[in-house]
Amino acid sequence: MTSTDYTPAMTPPSSRFWDKIADRYARQPVKDEAAYQKKLQITQDYLRPDMTLLEFGCGTGTTALKHAPLVDRILAIDISARMLEIAEQKAQAAGIRNVAFARAAIDDFTAPDSSFDMVLGLSILHLLADRDLAIAKVHKMLKPGGVFVSSTVCLGNTMSFFKLIGPLGHALGVLPLLRVFTTQELVASIRNQGFVIEQEWTPGKGTSVFVVARKPV
Repeated sequence: MTSTDYTPAMTPPSSRFWDKIADRYARQPVKDEAAYQKKLQITQDYLRPDMTLLEFGCGTGTTALKHAPLVDRILAIDISARMLEIAEQKAQAAGIRNVAFARAAIDDFTAPDSSFDMVLGLSILHLLADRDLAIAKVHKMLKPGGVFVSSTVCLGNTMSFFKLIGPLGHALGVLPLLRVFTTQELVASIRNQGFVIEQEWTPGKGTSVFVVARKPV
């Protein structure tokens, strides 16, 4: 995967928030290890050795690096330079060479149509200004029959009050941009962009949803 394969995005000011918390984020244990392992297994059931993946909002690279041995190559992007530094360190320590990390935002990221066999958007759609734009872009970048895997906090299910306090927290710099929507609204967004939902799973108490969606052939 060369630099001509894609165009990195301009990184937004919100990258400063994620740079600031990156080291603390990297030290935190997974909140629900059993659910995380199940998501990994569901995803890996779709993987093949010849596949090319994109992960946007990759954070410190943990998930990309876990999938790397099962595929040909992965491009993992994030807006936080510090998150990516940690991800690169992890890759080097593990001897993984088929994951390329790049600083980019999905909002402006571009790649040729039908570039990827799978796109991962994990814990990210609720942090975007326009999730529909991102999902539409994912659809274009996927090959026919390609798979979009997402795991998304849906605050509208149980915590709709975040519509009021989220913007205040963001303005004060103590919260990232947070979009409040329900599982039903998210699933509708994915379907409206032309995907077929193959799996939908809500772990725990219903604050998030894990979705596997396929682009029709």
